[in-house]
Amino acid sequence: MDFELPRELLDLRDRVRAFIAREVIPLENDEGAGPHGPSESLRRELVGRARAAGLLTPHACVEMGGMGLSHVGKAVVFEEAGYSWLGPTALNIHAPDEGNIHLMQEVATPAQKERWLRPQVSGKTRSCFAMTEPSPGAGADPSMLQTVARRDGQDYVISGAKWFITGADGADYAIVMARMEDGSATMFLTDMDRLGITLERNMDSMDRCFTGGHGVLRFDSVRIPAQDVLGEVGKGFRYAQIRLAPARLTHCMRWLGQARRAHDVALAYAARRRAFGKPLAEHEGVGFMLADNDMDLQTARLHIWHTAWLLDKGEKCNFESSRAKVVCSEAEWRVVDRCVQILGGQGVTGEAAVMRIFMDMRAFRIYDGPSEVHRWSMARKLVAGIGKNER
Repeated sequence: MDFELPRELLDLRDRVRAFIAREVIPLENDEGAGPHGPSESLRRELVGRARAAGLLTPHACVEMGGMGLSHVGKAVVFEEAGYSWLGPTALNIHAPDEGNIHLMQEVATPAQKERWLRPQVSGKTRSCFAMTEPSPGAGADPSMLQTVARRDGQDYVISGAKWFITGADGADYAIVMARMEDGSATMFLTDMDRLGITLERNMDSMDRCFTGGHGVLRFDSVRIPAQDVLGEVGKGFRYAQIRLAPARLTHCMRWLGQARRAHDVALAYAARRRAFGKPLAEHEGVGFMLADNDMDLQTARLHIWHTAWLLDKGEKCNFESSRAKVVCSEAEWRVVDRCVQILGGQGVTGEAAVMRIFMDMRAFRIYDGPSEVHRWSMARKLVAGIGKNER
């Protein structure tokens, strides 16, 4: 594996870093940054700034208006964007849109791409991914899918409930996962203003970084034309893996930027704050935490880059992406937790960015599969000898 980055990617990294510092961080306390994520007006302001800087939707393919970044390229750029909790929104690389853009590029028809994908890449629209359901429906176990789709002439009729649907409030379109009569799953595309789709409420959550928050949706006999099936009927679970494996990794990339930001804040504080006759950083207890932060950040980065490198080679990486998701989410969480401890009272108030990062990041160990589910999946593959083959 070659760790040397090309000059053009280093230049892009520096452009994104400067953009985040100059154009995004000053907006972090904007009144549009509410309890359910950035408002639509704030999102449009951020997107407009990224568009003017030539940094909008860099991961999308060139044909749709993006930069066509490789997975390694995304690792570098997404970390820089993640240095601010508003950065991924500005660059149009936040979940769930980033993953949906990837899925649409891989699976959608040309007509579907023109209708839904191109406006999204340009930053004009948003989307959501409607799979998670309240009990007894699908969560970490997608086979428990309860939302159903039945064929009726030239349409499919979908009924069911979804919750914790990130970005649902204000989304222009949705990718909906539903169970067919034979037990298979299919993905459907639908405009969110279609008759029968109801946003019942937004769920209050610890994190506040996703535009549109996390919504509870109801589908009451929603009629979707057969032409709006995403991919092939019955292959929804396979398409979910196309989306989720890279999406786990891009979560790791973005949150690495947040963890690095928290560490930078804590490091600067420990260097200037004095106690018991010397700077905090010179006390062994604090110094060790800073050293552990550095090791965890580098461990996370290496896992991200290695898995991204494998993806760029076209290798199957479900095992590797699960491993990276667990390692990175837990390492990055440890970094932020230590930073709160180093900052003391400053770490549990809004006086420093670390408290906000702490609140946002806790959910990362749950999103795109809890750590325990990934460990269980990895263990099964290791016992069966599959993990070795995939690596």
